[in-house]
Amino acid sequence: MRGTLLAGLGVLAFSGTFPATAFAMRGFDPYLVAIGRASVAALAAALCLMAAGAPLLPPRSQLKSYAVIALSVVFGFPLFSGLALNAGASVSHAAVVVGLLPAATAVCAVLRAGERPRTAFWVASTGGAVSVTIFTVSRGGGSLAVADLLMVAALVCAAVGYTEGGRLARHTPGWRVISYALVVAAPVAVPLTVLLSMTIAQRPTAEAVAGFAYVSLVSMFLGFIPWYAGLAMGGIARAGQTQLLQPPLSLLWAWLLLDERLEVATVAGALAVLVCVAATQRARS
Repeated sequence: MRGTLLAGLGVLAFSGTFPATAFAMRGFDPYLVAIGRASVAALAAALCLMAAGAPLLPPRSQLKSYAVIALSVVFGFPLFSGLALNAGASVSHAAVVVGLLPAATAVCAVLRAGERPRTAFWVASTGGAVSVTIFTVSRGGGSLAVADLLMVAALVCAAVGYTEGGRLARHTPGWRVISYALVVAAPVAVPLTVLLSMTIAQRPTAEAVAGFAYVSLVSMFLGFIPWYAGLAMGGIARAGQTQLLQPPLSLLWAWLLLDERLEVATVAGALAVLVCVAATQRARS
């Protein structure tokens, strides 16, 4: 139960990512938002490591795993999801599509972390995935739009990074896992951030800066601390199903902060995956 609660706290932090990204892109280029947030988060991570007296780099034997996390959740998910929003996907639409993430994470947990959920777990997960797929295809007139394909790429990146981080968090505190991943990504993120900021015109506003600060410090760093700890304690596949709570939470933020209209199909899709999360939490690994 404690692992599920910690993972749920991470999901609460992540649920504000899409609205915050939308705000950030009102004043900053999508590529700068995706790469720049990693640079800011890397600075915060390095400061935390130094304050704790921990090494600034992970053990050499684990560098490959941290490189996978950096490529997937530090670069991949922010970039693809930001481009999806820039390509025309609304925050509400992206929020429901992200409901596929728990199923993708569960598959990665089986392939990489050696977990073996029960049949009931897979039935409930499949139900959630089918609900999201039906919603996405119906909203796209029977086909997937470019923005949907970008979101699928983002989800694959997130599933890989969540699984690898959850596996490492079994032996390393969650805050150090994400900190090391960010430090490993810094040699690429920082120069690219400087280059993008110098070559692309920006229009920073108060709401854009606030959105950028959220995705940098909360989405990219602080949210991962309870998230990875929860995955390690509760099991990657099972605790990862708390992400099914992210679509309805993101819909709420989109309605409150962005004044997006909540259509019946959108709410129905979110409720469908919400029902599935209760079922998956009853199906113990």
